[in-house]
Amino acid sequence: MLRDMTIGQYYPARSKIHDLDPRVKITAVLVYLVSLFLFRGFAGYALVTVFLVSAIVLSHVPFSYISKGLKPVLFLLCFTAVYHLFFTKGDAVFEWELFSGHTITVTWQGLKNGAFIVLRLIYLVIGSSLLTYTTTPTKLTDGIESLLKPLGKIGVPVHDLAMMMSLALRFIPILLEEANRIMKAQSARGASFEEGNILVRVRAITSILVPLLVSATRRSYDLALAMEARCYHGGKGRTKMKPLKYKGRDVRAYVVLVFYVAVIVLVNRLVPY
Repeated sequence: MLRDMTIGQYYPARSKIHDLDPRVKITAVLVYLVSLFLFRGFAGYALVTVFLVSAIVLSHVPFSYISKGLKPVLFLLCFTAVYHLFFTKGDAVFEWELFSGHTITVTWQGLKNGAFIVLRLIYLVIGSSLLTYTTTPTKLTDGIESLLKPLGKIGVPVHDLAMMMSLALRFIPILLEEANRIMKAQSARGASFEEGNILVRVRAITSILVPLLVSATRRSYDLALAMEARCYHGGKGRTKMKPLKYKGRDVRAYVVLVFYVAVIVLVNRLVPY
């Protein structure tokens, strides 16, 4: 499952989404995530689906690669669906009588709420992951720093925050690769991570977490030394070799984003359910 985690990884390709300014993509993802909570009916989901599918097609990122990122949250999706399916009160659709005299009831409201919540979680994961698939960590750092630049006037360390977020995203695939390497090494020594009850599996995972923590600490220490050796002292007085500049395609992307928000608000008012 660790190999299936694609969050934080960059997918190299030439596409219209890759060529957009990172500030446009960050703003679009934030607007998209907020829009998921603005509607309560299938019409809103249909509109969001069209927007998300269009972005995926334009990004040239294979859907098989995107779907791999959903595997780590598969348990959460199943748990959410089952919880809403059997524990939401309303009009009964099916009823099963157990031997103890209790009944399990599936309601129409449970089916609807479960479908809505699961779709919302799936769209959240895919939409937020699409940002890292199409944006390099360097550009992502520059975009976050540029968007948060007004906060620097009140003393917020904008550059440091952007750098920490970028390093965190960059370390995710590195740590996942390191975890896979440790798992293979422990399996070669006879360790088993798929057998036994939950307590046995948790105890077996500690043989991965301890060396992984040691490796992460060592990598962070080496990174700090490398930054100090290159005279890195934060963002004060620093210049950029390639400063961000808006282009015509970025302006058109903002126009599409405004149109998307307007349609979402209109659909939410005219078709609330």
